[in-house]
Amino acid sequence: MRRIDERVWGWLGPIGVALLAFATRVWNVGSPNQLLFDETYYAKHAWSMLEVGYARDAVTGADDKIAAGQTTDLFTELPTQVAHPEGGKWMIALGEHFFGLDGFGWRISAVVVGALTVLVLARLVRRLTGSTWLGCLAGLLLCVDGMHFVMSRLALLDGFLTFWIVCAVACLVADRDRIMRHLETSGSWRPLRPWQLLAGVCFGMAVATKWSGLFPLAVAGMLVVGWEVLQRWRSPWRDPETPLLHWWTRTLLFVGGPAFVSLVVVALVVYVATWTGWLVHHEVYAQRFDLGDGNRFSQLWQFHLLDYRFHTGDFLADQSHPYQSSAWGWPVLSRPVAVEAQNDLPAVMCGAGPGDSCIRVITLLGNPLVWWLGSAAVVACAAMWLWERAWRYGLVLAMIAALWLPWFRYDDRPIFSFYAVTMLPFIIVAICLVLRDVWAAAGVVARRVLIGGIVTYVLVAVGLFWWFHPVLTGETIPRSAWEARMWFRAWI
Repeated sequence: MRRIDERVWGWLGPIGVALLAFATRVWNVGSPNQLLFDETYYAKHAWSMLEVGYARDAVTGADDKIAAGQTTDLFTELPTQVAHPEGGKWMIALGEHFFGLDGFGWRISAVVVGALTVLVLARLVRRLTGSTWLGCLAGLLLCVDGMHFVMSRLALLDGFLTFWIVCAVACLVADRDRIMRHLETSGSWRPLRPWQLLAGVCFGMAVATKWSGLFPLAVAGMLVVGWEVLQRWRSPWRDPETPLLHWWTRTLLFVGGPAFVSLVVVALVVYVATWTGWLVHHEVYAQRFDLGDGNRFSQLWQFHLLDYRFHTGDFLADQSHPYQSSAWGWPVLSRPVAVEAQNDLPAVMCGAGPGDSCIRVITLLGNPLVWWLGSAAVVACAAMWLWERAWRYGLVLAMIAALWLPWFRYDDRPIFSFYAVTMLPFIIVAICLVLRDVWAAAGVVARRVLIGGIVTYVLVAVGLFWWFHPVLTGETIPRSAWEARMWFRAWI
């Protein structure tokens, strides 16, 4: 009976936290009813894809027309060059299909996906730690993080990318549990692995959202093969008489081959499928961008090369943006991004005092308590991995490296701190893993102290979320109140 209760609570707890995340994110999500920051690209591309199957150039003044409620005559007939793949925009289009071209319609998909990310993270941490309360803690920390909160209320791509990566890793951890249990009783091969196949689908959608999803796919593929090969090496079912070179070659082939198909090949199929609209209308792209006379797939490849040159060429290196930041500072929130700001509004709009004015700002600012303690926890994970070589710590470190280190290559062009939202779930996993080990090592008295510390930490994190809430949602507040929340000059 107790085991049944644990399984039930293992779902009810994470679902409850996910519903809380949904409620906080969906409230007033349609305001302001105007395209903010890069929504001007993705929301319009999504609507065009719904209308004709591909993204087109917008007419002059399209943003103002959309804000006024106009939904027709917004585009030319010419296809536009896209800086990112189609998968995330199709997800935005799903919300627009059901709710229309307004602030709620182009943001509701982000709200749903943000809440689902909380659910999947909570379940992932529960599996990694064996603890329902740690899983719920992980979900709650993601729920009250300002950066993830704002990303879940905007039609930007990084929130969708985060969701698919967390889903993929959760699938691979489930697959690892199953194969490890199997290897305890048998040395046979299991080429068909449902969880691994599902991870391939999720990675395909991640890459189809942003090409930076390739890095965690590559790292995860190496982890999957490494986990199983090492376990087979330690397995009592291994024949010690088999020549070493033959064993390693055979094992790598029989483990790596199916993993490559399940992850890479499946991801490629899913990725190409998200370009169906482009493939159907390839001739309009071929004509505008001079993609040659080949078939639609070769033209799609040429289109990718065109985009690659755009992302890696000198054009972006010569650009600058007031909110760009170095990847070094992302884990400590060195430079948040204001996606919308209205300064010096009349004092009467917010009841500001004499000599004060009002301001409306939506800032992509993480919860300092989550990020700062999380960064320390990542360092602790690195030390514990060096000491124990525990696979859980290795997983956290590998995923953070895959999602963070590649950006140092592009430090010469405008990159933004909110790209780090993909790292956040794994930073939270690091917190929970450290808590798990501290709890396991603590005695009765130490655990009572630890409980008090954890409760205090959660209350302060929730309090900080409430404190920063006005600058996360664009509430009209006195300028002095905004300045009180901008703790550092670099935050302004």
